[in-house]
Amino acid sequence: MTELLCQQDSYIKEFDALIVGVDAESRALILDRTAFYPGGGGQPADVGLLIVNGAEYAVTKVKKQGTDALHFIGSDDPLPEVGATAHGVIDWERRYQLMRTHTAMHILCGVVFRDYGALVTGGNMEPLKGRMDFEFETMRGELVREIEEAINIEAQKGHDVRVAVLPREEAFQIPDLIRTKINLLPEGINEIRTIEIVGLDLQADGGTHLHNTSEIGIIRVTNYKSKGKINKRIYVEVA
Repeated sequence: MTELLCQQDSYIKEFDALIVGVDAESRALILDRTAFYPGGGGQPADVGLLIVNGAEYAVTKVKKQGTDALHFIGSDDPLPEVGATAHGVIDWERRYQLMRTHTAMHILCGVVFRDYGALVTGGNMEPLKGRMDFEFETMRGELVREIEEAINIEAQKGHDVRVAVLPREEAFQIPDLIRTKINLLPEGINEIRTIEIVGLDLQADGGTHLHNTSEIGIIRVTNYKSKGKINKRIYVEVA
């Protein structure tokens, strides 16, 4: 099992770990602990470096496989052996951009749910840009401008962002914890990680986020499209 340090503290940039598994065919290393986010919930996985016995290995992708996190190595160099100690270095500029983006997406989700009662039907992001789909029957430019103004007001209020891990039964007693149209939390998950933008939004989420919404910057709604009768897509960028 790989301990996900990033779910405890999104600001960890470097860490030490033990290599507990090597998948030579996939060129992937399994660590006992990692600060690399393995992707999920629309947020891409982290990239960076692993340094083992003075040699640098580029981590080009990280992926969960059961309880393990596989760190894929992007070179043809011989892989280190099980039992070696690795020093991990996150591509912090990219990670921090994703933290700003992901937190901005939560503000968008929180404002749209609060003001219009619309559920999320999908979403995706990359550094400093993302899109989110909502259950809207109609969408027009005036409505989009209202949403853009409201989400920037909330970002600039400087809401604290809190992380908690709750037993499943306790978490599901929280009203509106699941904002997605489809419940993405299968029965086998016994603990639920929640992200709270204090005073605005509380959701189940496994990604990395800021400590405070004031770190986001300016959120721009760059486009919107109809993706179905009751499915409208909003595109945002963070500057």
